Amino acid sequence: MSNRKNGTIYVGVTNNITRRVYEHKFCELGGFTQKYGLHKLVYYEKYDDIYIAIEREKQLKNWKRAWKIELIVAINPQWVDLGLTLMDCGSGPAMTG
Repeated sequence: MSNRKNGTIYVGVTNNITRRVYEHKFCELGGFTQKYGLHKLVYYEKYDDIYIAIEREKQLKNWKRAWKIELIVAINPQWVDLGLTLMDCGSGPAMTG
C-alpha cells in the first residue's frame, strides 16, 4: 500500500486481499496505514499457501526502500491503484505492498 508515486510504502499479508484493500481505502483500520494515508494498492503477489506468503512478507520487510521501489516500478511504473480493479477478483492469501 502507498499514498502516492514514490511515497510511503507498507508491506503486509492477508488471507483476503479484497477485504483488506477495502479496509485500507475506507480507513477501517488504524495504525500506520491510516496515519500516512496509504490507500493505494500499488503491488501485490498472490500465493496459495499462507506460510509462503508470510515468508515473502518478512523478506520484503527487510529489503531496502530502493529495492521495494524497483519491484513496484517493474510491474506498475505509474503506481496505479491496483485495488480498484482487484475488488472483483476474489480472495486468497496475498502479500501486499
